[in-house]
Amino acid sequence: MSAGAPRWFGADDVFALGFEGAVRAVQDALRGGVDPASDFHRGVLDVTNGQLLLMPSESRDFVGVKVATVAPGNAERGLERIQGTYLLMDAATLTPTALLDGAALTTLRTPAVSAAAADLLAPAATRHLVVFGSGPQALGHVQAIRAIRSIERVTVVGRNASRAQELVERLGVEGLDARVGTVHAVADAQVVVCATTARHPLFDGTLVADDACVVAVGSHEPGVRELDSALMGRAQVVVEDRAVALREAGDVIMAVDEGTLDPFSLVPMRDIVTGALAVDRNRPRVFKSSGMSWEDLVVASAVVRSG
Repeated sequence: MSAGAPRWFGADDVFALGFEGAVRAVQDALRGGVDPASDFHRGVLDVTNGQLLLMPSESRDFVGVKVATVAPGNAERGLERIQGTYLLMDAATLTPTALLDGAALTTLRTPAVSAAAADLLAPAATRHLVVFGSGPQALGHVQAIRAIRSIERVTVVGRNASRAQELVERLGVEGLDARVGTVHAVADAQVVVCATTARHPLFDGTLVADDACVVAVGSHEPGVRELDSALMGRAQVVVEDRAVALREAGDVIMAVDEGTLDPFSLVPMRDIVTGALAVDRNRPRVFKSSGMSWEDLVVASAVVRSG
């Protein structure tokens, strides 16, 4: 392994892997023995103007760490809310081999992880997708879900009407029947994606159909949630790792505290992907993602190998 300068993978290089490639990389890693429960803890540090996230992980071939920042005030400055860099090292020598655009990696891997789970949880016939949010994660999730299902129409629900309309227009250019809608659109959706910065439930969970799949990725704090206890209590809830969800996922923590969700009923994503546990088709399926370090390492490794 060369000890020269690490190769740089910019946003275009990261996105060249594509959502389908990233989804398969995540599924293959879980089927190949990756156990999220053994991953290193993520460090979330409060700094003056936001948060600093340190996300290390290790595989047979690579060691990696993402240093990411979340700056809520950046929107007013015309800057991205989430920024970062990923450092990939050779596992045997710990020699730095690649640096990747961390924001692009996050934008790719988060929807890819969601789609890797939804590929097993969503109905085979997925006609209507509702997405809450209008930022990069909302767009990325639509694109990732399209990599696993044929979507006929998309409803965008967003607090900012102009940004929601911009996303609708972008999806229209990609050939989708897309429109701005309201929270009531979840009633006839087969897949619902929540990719927001909301601190309280986005919709009434009783509206969700029994055969729907709901993905929530926006919150990673114990006191913040996008989904209400009504939905969490009636759904089969799938998480990346039980311990992480019970420590970080407000959607899970608050439903447990309110007595509607049994913490022992949480299903690890790995068990669904490997077939160790069956999907319950008689009630809604929720995938609550907290974001874990192994996911970045898996997708970063796939980017570097494909490049």
